Amino acid sequence: MQTVLIVVHLIIVLALIAVVLLQRSEGGLGLGGGGGGGGVAGFMTGRGQANALTRATAILAALFFVTSMTLAVMSHRTAAPKSIFDAGAPAQGGKAAPTGSDNLLDTLRKAQDRTPETAPAQPAPAPAAPAGGVDSSGVPTAPQSR
Repeated sequence: MQTVLIVVHLIIVLALIAVVLLQRSEGGLGLGGGGGGGGVAGFMTGRGQANALTRATAILAALFFVTSMTLAVMSHRTAAPKSIFDAGAPAQGGKAAPTGSDNLLDTLRKAQDRTPETAPAQPAPAPAAPAGGVDSSGVPTAPQSR
């Protein structure tokens, strides 16, 4: 139903655009006048054109308004209600929110006290470079390319 209404809405929009462009502007340079579209100039003339296009614009505008409101109501009714104030909803991560916590700072302090602190593993110290370019056997060493 909603798809059909969207298609009807788009047809109304295109028709409304066409009718507005066919109308003669106050300067006389619209597509419906002599200056804009040569093929449309003989379509309707004078007062009859103004009345018919004005009436068509008003009808299409009313239909546009009605279809817009209908689509908005249909969209609102199909959306599931969501509230952050639902009491029974679990917090992110699947854990329920702690009860009795007055503020976030107290909650974080309690959580920090419960978990043991683990220090990151320290890398093993690198072996000391031989002093003066001489290894433990007393033989001079040359720098190695890596």
